Amino acid sequence: MKVLASDKLSRDGIAVFEKAGLQIDLKTGLPEDELAAIIPEYDALIVRSETKVTPQIIKAGKKLKIIGRAGVGVDNIDLPSATEQGIIVVNSPEGNTIAAAEHTLAMMLSMARKIPQAYDTLVKNHKWDRSAFQGVELYGKTLGVVGLGKIGSHVAKCCLTMGMKVIAYDPFVTKEYAENRGIEIKKLDEVLQEADFLTLHIPKTNETKGLINKEKLALMKKGVRIVNCARGGIIVEADLADALASGQVAGAAIDVFEDEKKAVESPLLTRELPTLVAVPHLGASTAEAQINVAVDVAQQIVTVLQGGSAAAPVNIPTMKPALLEPVKPYLSLAEKMGRFIGQVVKDTFSEVEINYKGEIAAVDPSPLSTIILKGILESINPEGHVNFVNAPLMAKEKNITVKSARTEKVRDYANEIEIIVNTKKGKASICGSLFASVGGRIINVDGFTLSAIPEGILLVLSHQDKPGVVGQLGGILGEAKVNIAGLQVGREKTGGKAIMLINIDNEIDAATLAKISKIDGLLDKARVVKF
Repeated sequence: MKVLASDKLSRDGIAVFEKAGLQIDLKTGLPEDELAAIIPEYDALIVRSETKVTPQIIKAGKKLKIIGRAGVGVDNIDLPSATEQGIIVVNSPEGNTIAAAEHTLAMMLSMARKIPQAYDTLVKNHKWDRSAFQGVELYGKTLGVVGLGKIGSHVAKCCLTMGMKVIAYDPFVTKEYAENRGIEIKKLDEVLQEADFLTLHIPKTNETKGLINKEKLALMKKGVRIVNCARGGIIVEADLADALASGQVAGAAIDVFEDEKKAVESPLLTRELPTLVAVPHLGASTAEAQINVAVDVAQQIVTVLQGGSAAAPVNIPTMKPALLEPVKPYLSLAEKMGRFIGQVVKDTFSEVEINYKGEIAAVDPSPLSTIILKGILESINPEGHVNFVNAPLMAKEKNITVKSARTEKVRDYANEIEIIVNTKKGKASICGSLFASVGGRIINVDGFTLSAIPEGILLVLSHQDKPGVVGQLGGILGEAKVNIAGLQVGREKTGGKAIMLINIDNEIDAATLAKISKIDGLLDKARVVKF
């Protein structure tokens, strides 16, 4: 397998691929057309922030299984295109946490004490002018943190030890989580109104682009100081420039710009703004961080190419190792149950209901829902490329909704997974259970209790419970030299409706299947399920 690094990569990262026996090619600075021309050769792509992984590049990567970003953000990778093509996208969310947090503190302190300006005056202009550079202390001030992820939390922790009061806005963080760390959670406008210093630690999304604009700046205290070491575009640069010029904002420390290739054209850098501290995106620029992010992403790429799971998938959050580990024993059973439903139900359906009962309900079963959906879609979409990445997207495109529920109450088994689909003809269902000694079993189909092994090839027959059905079936299979490996029958009552699941050792041809479907007593055509 071949891996392409289209941005600079540390020697330690390259060594991970070499040790795994993968070919790693380093080709940096390629324009979009050239990268799209060579990407079909590669199984994986690793980038930093320079390469823009566009839809053209992604669609050209016919062999691509994974794209890795050696860093935190993935805004330079077109996630919808990657997801649609079934390509896993990973990053290194923790590799540069310390570097970015320490850089934020350095920028904050430099801005507060006017260190860059004082340096320029003394060293470049040879003037000893202490009075012009009176700064402010952080001690006793209120720090507003927008985004309490790993970096924001570490910045908050450090600032608390420096005697600052910390308030924060993060819609995904509970008050209990924040309070346990000495942080008070508030609404966004409250944070903006109360902060003496404001630091941003959020990704650039449609919701956060231009978040700090003229209106939000007007809400802030006169003399607020702002730090952005997160992503360019979160702040409207022209509005911040105006606020710095008017004195509404007493200082700004900016590490990132909306268009870094044209950063020198930003209003922040073209205007005379003496209270601005600006550097060219140095948040992760430490020797340790460069090694950490490269090694982390390289290891994830190697693991995925060798058939394992990524530690930090961006576009398949349900398949993270922390979620996978508790449900790992159920994965095979869940996927096979999805394949069963997908192959047996021939009518169109728009809803899949999954119920988790007993022991399995005690953990987050979301990875199982993803793998069930993958199994269903593989069966109803045999020509399409379906995997964990694009299964939810494909379901959405087919207007299939997936609902799940959990209950610890069970009737006969320690654990149960039930799948129900609603078709035009009614409901179809399958229920499975995992047994410690024998593995996964299908324990119910459409309300009929049985115990079938979901392996190999399975014949599914719906029939009237009467003598001769099994005999006729055995005769037809024997004539076709198809061996029966196991047979299970479930019935509602003597002489009533029944269902038969037969494990067979050989492939069955269309002619034999047609003969079986004509057996006296069958209520529907025989179905073949392949696991």
